[in-house]
Order: sequence, then C-alpha cells, then structure tokens
Amino acid sequence: MTTVELRSAEIAARIDRLPASRLVVRARLIIGAVTFFDGFDQLLIAYALPALRTQYHLDTAATTFTITVGAVGMLIGALLTGGLADRFGRVRVVMCCLVLYSLSSLLAAFAPGIGWLQGARFLQGIGIGGEVLVAATYISEIIGPKARGKFVLLYELAFVGGLAMASLVSAWVVPAFGWRILFTVGALPLVLVVLLRTVPESPRWLATRGRLDQADEVVSRFETAAHQQFGPLPEVAPIASTLTAGRASVWDLFRGRYLRRTVVVSVLWFTSFLVNYGLASWLPTIYTKVFHLDVSTALVYSMVTTVAGLIGAIVIATTVDRYGRRTGLVVGLLGGAVILGAAALVAPATALGVMVFVSAAALFIYAVNLALNLYGPELYPTRSRAAGASIGGVFARLGVIVGPIVTGVAVGANGGIAPVFGVLAVASIIGCLTVALFGIETARRSLEDVSP
Repeated sequence: MTTVELRSAEIAARIDRLPASRLVVRARLIIGAVTFFDGFDQLLIAYALPALRTQYHLDTAATTFTITVGAVGMLIGALLTGGLADRFGRVRVVMCCLVLYSLSSLLAAFAPGIGWLQGARFLQGIGIGGEVLVAATYISEIIGPKARGKFVLLYELAFVGGLAMASLVSAWVVPAFGWRILFTVGALPLVLVVLLRTVPESPRWLATRGRLDQADEVVSRFETAAHQQFGPLPEVAPIASTLTAGRASVWDLFRGRYLRRTVVVSVLWFTSFLVNYGLASWLPTIYTKVFHLDVSTALVYSMVTTVAGLIGAIVIATTVDRYGRRTGLVVGLLGGAVILGAAALVAPATALGVMVFVSAAALFIYAVNLALNLYGPELYPTRSRAAGASIGGVFARLGVIVGPIVTGVAVGANGGIAPVFGVLAVASIIGCLTVALFGIETARRSLEDVSP
C-alpha cells in the first residue's frame, strides 16, 4: 500500500468512527435547505398548470410539453453534474445548481409568454436535476456506516418537505395571487449561497483527488467538534480497505461488479419515478379537467397526496438502518404495485376515489424515491460516486419524462386515468423484481467496503 493509499484509507476510517456532531449536522442542514427548495421548485409547474391552461388555452399536447420540458432539463442536469462533481467537488457543483434553478424560477415568474416560461423551466430543470444527486452523494460521504441510512434520509426528507410545501403554498398563492408569485417564491434560495460557502468539502473526495492535507484538515475539524460534544472518541479501526486515488472514469460504472449495480439502480430509478411523476405532475389538471373541480379544491387534493408521501418517506428514513435498503425498496415497490393494481381494477369514478388510491400509493412510492438517493451513491467508489449517482439520475429523469407522457396520452384519449393505474402497477412490479433478484444490501457497511 502506497503512502497516498494509506493516508486515504486512514481518512475514511477516521470519518467512519465519528458520531454526528453539530458541525456535521450543520452541513447537512445547509445542504438540506438547498435540497428543500429543489423539491419546492420541481413541482411548481404542476400546481401552476390549471391556471396556465386557462390563460394560454393549452391543449393536451401543449400541457404535456410544458411539464416534460423541465424534465428534459433535469435529465441533462443529472447527466452533466455527476462528472463535474467528481472533478471539481461536491459543494461547488451544488452551489452552481442552486444559482441556476433559483434564477430560472425568477425568469419564469416574469416570462412574457408560454414559450419563455417553457424555456425557463428547461434551464431550471438542469439545476434541479443536478443538485439533488450531488448533494446526496456529499451527505453520504461525511458520516459513518452505523447511522448513515438514517442520517442521509433525514436529510433527504428536505426534498419531500419541499414537495409538500410547494403544494401547501400553491393551494394558497395560486387562487389568491396567481402563478407568477409562485415562481417568485421559488427564487428565494439564492440567499443560501452565503451559507454554502461555509460548508466544508467532502474529505473523501479530497483524498481521492490527492488533496490529502485539505482532507486531513476537514476531518480534524469534524473530530474536534465531535470530541467537544461527545467526549473521547472511539479508536480508529484497523485499515482493511483503501480509497483508490486517481481520476474518475465513467467506464468504472460499466465494468466488473459495477455493471450489474448500474443496471439495477437504473431500472429502479426509471420505474419509481415514472410511477411518481406519471401521477403527481398531472393530478391538479386531472382533477380540474376530468372531474371538474375548482382550482382550489384540486390543489388541496394534490396536497393530501404529497403529505401522504411525506409520511411514507419519514417511515423509511427511520427504519432503513434497521431493516436495510434492499428490504425497504422491495416493500415500497410491492406496496405501490398492489395499490395501483387495485386502482386499475376498481377504476375510481370520482375525484375523491382517485385521491384515496393515489395517496395510498404515494405512501410507498415516495419512500422508494427517497431511499434511492441513499442506495445509489453507496454502490460506487468515491472517485466516481457522483457520476454513478448521475447515471441513476438520468434514468430517473427519463421516468419523469415518460410518466407524464403516458398519463397525458390516456387523459387525452378517453378522459380518464384507469388504464394508467395498470401501466404504473406493472412498472412497480418490474422495479420490485429487479431489486429483489439482483440488488445487494449496503446497510451498516463502510462505503469503502461496499465499493473499493
């Protein structure tokens, strides 16, 4: 083992023995605030759509494009930012994504026409699609294996909380003040740039880039904070694995043990996000167009579904270390499949019936979406962890694109969504079988043990 490899492995071992000090929690809270607004901005278009359809006389095709153009931006963001984060650092890329999606939301608020709004949503999607994946990678790298699942998923609740807050704010703002104010609120996270500059870079990433003195300095800060808060620290465990230094390569993701992992997480990301956004992005419009609810009632119904999803996310965040990632994903996808399959058979004929089925499914599917932000980064080595997460993110954004198109075609064809439930149930089953048959368990294992 070379001196560089030895010091890199020592840095990882020092991180893994530390409890979550106030300094580490502070970093999680700041990054979490960025991710909260990422979630908030992501679904704004769904809640603005009923008003936009009326103002700009949008048909089904134009409505679908307005939804999916942002998803295309998210796909590009996911594809680009992983490699950038592996090269230039996690925190720097998170900051750039924050600035992009905030300024784009402001541009959307002042858009003079629907074309400008669609362009703003495309740019915003790039920032949104990149931030959440890189941020999740960063959070997973600053904590040890014993509580990593809970630590990361409590952070990820910020994203689900942002989705829920978007529904709450929209239910009040859109009927009272219009959709432009909604996008103005989406620009508020610009103030977080100052706080982000105080967040230390991932020491694991610094070590893989050969910046060992900086990595040592960051870990020393974590150790000092933990000692002051908790007293004497555990001894550093014997070094049994290394952080492989060197340049990241996208080909790392498609060879050896990582090829199967890439296939598994890609299928999981695609199917779970297809299900989630196939319904969530169209729900307010379905309620107003198919069931003729007023905008206020439609937004309240959508809010109930988002809150149900938040409950499911809290459950998996507090149980994922105990029962494991693989078990949580299997249960979530299976539960979603059963409920959506039942909805396809029952074919609810009222808005209330649709809300009940979709909200029940959201309890399971939101939990899956949340867990993937933990599971994906754990499957790859530090040198290419963000790139690995971004590959999964690309397939997630493909699901975000395909899901609304599937739902939009069904709504436009027959004015109902019963057939969509069946399609989404099949997607959930495919994801469930994939992780059950080919997924590996990563709970309570060092990142370097899972992915040397």
